[in-house]
Amino acid sequence: MELSERKLKILAAVVNTYVETGEPVGSKLLALELGVSSATVRNEMANLVEMGYLQQPHTSAGRIPSQKGYRIYIDRLMPAAAMSEEEQKYLDGMLTVNAYDPDKLLCCVSQVLANASRFAAVSTTPSGSAAVIRGVQFVQTSRRTAMAVLIISTGVMKTRVFRCDFDITAEMLRIFFRIFNERFAGLPVSAVTPAFIQSTGASLGEMAVLASPALLAVLETARDCMHAEINLKGETNLLFYPEFQLGNVRRIMDFLESEQEISRFFAKELEERAHTGPKPARAQVLIGTETNRPELSDSSLVVAHYSIGGAHAGTIGIIGPTRMHYAKWIACLEYVSRTVGNMLTALMQEQS
Repeated sequence: MELSERKLKILAAVVNTYVETGEPVGSKLLALELGVSSATVRNEMANLVEMGYLQQPHTSAGRIPSQKGYRIYIDRLMPAAAMSEEEQKYLDGMLTVNAYDPDKLLCCVSQVLANASRFAAVSTTPSGSAAVIRGVQFVQTSRRTAMAVLIISTGVMKTRVFRCDFDITAEMLRIFFRIFNERFAGLPVSAVTPAFIQSTGASLGEMAVLASPALLAVLETARDCMHAEINLKGETNLLFYPEFQLGNVRRIMDFLESEQEISRFFAKELEERAHTGPKPARAQVLIGTETNRPELSDSSLVVAHYSIGGAHAGTIGIIGPTRMHYAKWIACLEYVSRTVGNMLTALMQEQS
């Protein structure tokens, strides 16, 4: 059965009213809003239930949207929203403070979104799997210890302190800087393997003994760069939504607390996105079972991807109940993902 114009209007009205009130929507309320009889609205709502777009929680209750109803609402009926200038200025101010450091910036993004939405918010740092090494720096930290700093093309910097069995001098660190940048600058991060480190050490001759701790430090920082980190904030916000029964919210919390599971989930999302080619930052909505995660079957995920230098780099998202203001949070995530991408691109260009 095709959805008539009137059915679409009733479906949109049910979604909008339910999102605002959290209560099942009755026919009398919609009849007043749409200017038709209650009997007409009841018949149309009954048809929408049969078609799977609405649900009736209780026999005498009104209707609420189903996941199928939310999907057609988002795809066909939802009016676009835009962030106000004040909201943009607020987000810009919060994010600019940490624009110099990708890790701090993305941690800040999760916290700001969690506070604003009252949902759980998550972001992933750029993965180094497709990045190249910009350079290696060394900073002396004590008489026999120094810190290796690996800078990669996504703007990420990773550090590792190493210890030598001899006193480190400024001249020695200058030699390390020259040798390491000759061999590592421009190299894909993924190419820094134990075998590569071993062959590099062998090529250094007598210097290999002195450089061995520094080489191992670079190997460890490269490994750190290869994995995207998860920044999750606001998980406890979900405890306050009546839509989540105690058992449901416990499953969601268990899922969110597993960094390995979240990493795998967003890595799959990002990989699928990367295959579509560079596009403007557009938010996607996954409703309930569309996430393919049983823990999120009663939740919705609004997710956007940010790019660095035109390449997809990471993910920003919010997780909440299916009853949310989708247009508002889609606009917010699209703005934040563009802003973060621009900040990280600028940082990368400064470092090159």
